[in-house]
Amino acid sequence: MKVLLAVTEAESFAGGARLLGMSPPSVTRAIAALEARLGTLLLARNTRSLRLTEAGRRYVEDCRRILLELEEAEELAAGGGVRPRGRLTVTAPVMFGELFLVPLIAEYLDAQPDVEINALLVDRLVNMVEEGVDVAVRIGRLPEGDHPALQVGQIRPVVCASPAFLDRVGRPTHPEELREMPVVMSSASTLLTQWQFAGAEGTFAFTPSPRLLVSSNQAAINAARLGWGFTRVLSYQVAEAVARGELETVLDAYATEAIPVHIVHQGGRRVSAKVRTFVDHCAARFQADPALRAAGAQTRA
Repeated sequence: MKVLLAVTEAESFAGGARLLGMSPPSVTRAIAALEARLGTLLLARNTRSLRLTEAGRRYVEDCRRILLELEEAEELAAGGGVRPRGRLTVTAPVMFGELFLVPLIAEYLDAQPDVEINALLVDRLVNMVEEGVDVAVRIGRLPEGDHPALQVGQIRPVVCASPAFLDRVGRPTHPEELREMPVVMSSASTLLTQWQFAGAEGTFAFTPSPRLLVSSNQAAINAARLGWGFTRVLSYQVAEAVARGELETVLDAYATEAIPVHIVHQGGRRVSAKVRTFVDHCAARFQADPALRAAGAQTRA
């Protein structure tokens, strides 16, 4: 496994041999023996290049994980502390990742020089096993029997607009008033396509007909900040703009139930040091962030 990783890193048999202090023929024989035992080709090579096959890519990732776990087991057996190290793959929704996760990643990397992080920021549900993700931030209810999870906050959908716009058109007192108002919507969020509310008369919803439809949440927020109309986003996305007075939330009395935010990680009998320390680092900061402590539906008479 170590020989394969060295050859992969150096992108050549000779380079891998230099990294390991072995002769090139010994490295070639080791790879050939490994491929013969597995019954599959791991490295496709010709006279000019060397690349991993699909089976090789999967096997290399498993090798990295297994060798890291072996090193950690040896450190524990020797009575020493386990140092976080290796490659960590994390995922989060795009805007949450940009606003909250990336700053924490930068702090973590400064504190843990032996860790590399691949941050996958996408607005889709990532299959952690199939895509090799170690840690994920999930917004919304989690399915039963999923990976180990820790709730680190809660958010809610909010309707907002600029104060100047509200001074001009008035502040709505009931969601029905929004039907005749200028609305900007983002097509990036499936959570917010249908605007739902909860009042004394029960829950109700309607689908707005926006005059302006944009492809990102940030663009919708920018349009609302410029005074163009109302938008509906998640509370964490506009927390700073609201605090600065650039946006104002309306219809808070009709807030729906709060949405949980979880950190989910790959589980097993033993969690690696890099996963454990990264989860602890992020959880402490998320739980202390007021932007992730939105109240749920308010109590009504």
